[in-house]
Amino acid sequence: MVAPIVAFLPDNSAMHILIPYACPPGPRCREAMATLQLPHLARLLHVLTPTVTLRGSPEQLTPLHERLQAQSLGLQGADGLLPWAALDAQRLGLTALHGVEGWAWITPCHWTIQAHHVDMADPQHLALTHTEAEALWTAMQPYFAEDGVTLFAQPLEHIGTRWLAHGAVFKDLPTASLERVTNHPVDPWMPRQEQAQPLRRLQNEMQMLLYRHPVNDTRAKFKLPGINSFWVSGTGTLSASFPAALISHAHSTAYAIRDALRVPALQDDAAAWALAWQSLDSTTLTQSLDLTLCGDVQAVTLARKPLSLWERLRQRMAMPTPYTFLSTL
Repeated sequence: MVAPIVAFLPDNSAMHILIPYACPPGPRCREAMATLQLPHLARLLHVLTPTVTLRGSPEQLTPLHERLQAQSLGLQGADGLLPWAALDAQRLGLTALHGVEGWAWITPCHWTIQAHHVDMADPQHLALTHTEAEALWTAMQPYFAEDGVTLFAQPLEHIGTRWLAHGAVFKDLPTASLERVTNHPVDPWMPRQEQAQPLRRLQNEMQMLLYRHPVNDTRAKFKLPGINSFWVSGTGTLSASFPAALISHAHSTAYAIRDALRVPALQDDAAAWALAWQSLDSTTLTQSLDLTLCGDVQAVTLARKPLSLWERLRQRMAMPTPYTFLSTL
């Protein structure tokens, strides 16, 4: 999952499960949603009470599930300005020297030129090796430095996926999550602010620099996609009170992410998405648990709540089918 922070934990009833892409953005997956057989979700809709946790829209830079993750950690920021990169920098001890402003993630990626637009493939599928990532960083970082951006070598947990970057160009610059751009045209999500002009120039320079780079030449021999651009995300300023905020959130919702729907949803692969949903239904959803499901429009939490007899009867009479429920997300 190309999400900021993911908690993969064993299922048990004490956890709060978060399922992104429960209602998919693509037309083929949405058509398949009507055919889903989800008996355990139907049971949970019968015994748990739905509550809208967050509302959003497909046009927002930050998907709802990332906003929920940020809330659970005490991270604050406007749309496109959740400070995921600054959080990484703090954990690596870099904010003590460079401050909490002007951080970003730089993700190496593969862009494909179509007739009328440019698409970005899922960066997860690039599978860069340590050696490839180091060679690309060595070639790219002098160009970033010319624009006042420090491109840090990747820590081990991010080898082959992304670099941390620091520079004034990123301060208060809203950027789109990778989730928004993966397998989609990049143009609608490009930052257009005047301060982003150096980044657009850098992207053009990287396309020329990397066109015949030895890493890409070698990957081409093995029919692997080349690296021909980068994406900026994770911008935002970390609050000076963040450590205290984290302590205050120590007993708040800690999400266990179930992201099996992500890849087929982003690819609009209806068969794989439906299969992944049925697998979740027959495993994770067999338990009585607190559960939040996300689409682009709503995040809805199913949880046990004390209800009067009349409220229980009314809830059962108005109980939606899984299809009706998922269609609201």
